[in-house]
Amino acid sequence: MKQVLIVEDQKMAQENMEAIIGSSENYTLAGVIANAADAELFCMRAGVDLILMDVCTVRDENGIDACAVIKKKFPQIKVIIVTSMAEHTFLERAKAAQADSFWYKDASHGELLSVMDRTMAGEHIFPDKTPEVRLGLTTSYELTQPELDVLRALMQSTSDEDAANMLGCTKANIRWHLGKLLDKTGYRTRMELLIAVASKNLIIVSPDKALTEND
Repeated sequence: MKQVLIVEDQKMAQENMEAIIGSSENYTLAGVIANAADAELFCMRAGVDLILMDVCTVRDENGIDACAVIKKKFPQIKVIIVTSMAEHTFLERAKAAQADSFWYKDASHGELLSVMDRTMAGEHIFPDKTPEVRLGLTTSYELTQPELDVLRALMQSTSDEDAANMLGCTKANIRWHLGKLLDKTGYRTRMELLIAVASKNLIIVSPDKALTEND
């Protein structure tokens, strides 16, 4: 029986993964923790064969960062990154952290068990693309990279100036992209747009590069 550690801070998701493990004859639950930063210590104290690692955990600890640490110290432990966030950078960051596989939480029980089995057999399972998320009149696939960067900045800032500083551009550049976003999505105000984004779990991480004034 392979020992599985669940790193997840949402109770419903924890229970779902526990049920999946309990339904299998190949796996048993090693433990459940809510903070990705504690995963390394858990692995030092207990036998773990596989980790189901959420990306965003309590105290803002990042599961992808924890994965990178664990794979360096315990290369024999398989790590599957799990998330409900339709954030396109997670896939590449997970690969860079040497994660063995990647799974979206809205997949079925059977799909996760298949990913677990194939990962333990030495395969690396990664989706071809992030899920398409509807946002008002458009979808996440129809937003440009600069528009996604502006959304991230707006979600994490308190003003246009803060967002502009985050992206290395001007307030006018932020407002121009915001106008394009409102046109595409059909939302009337910035607040409506940001509430919708938050409810869809679409944009949560910092942008990786600055905007230029030509974007």
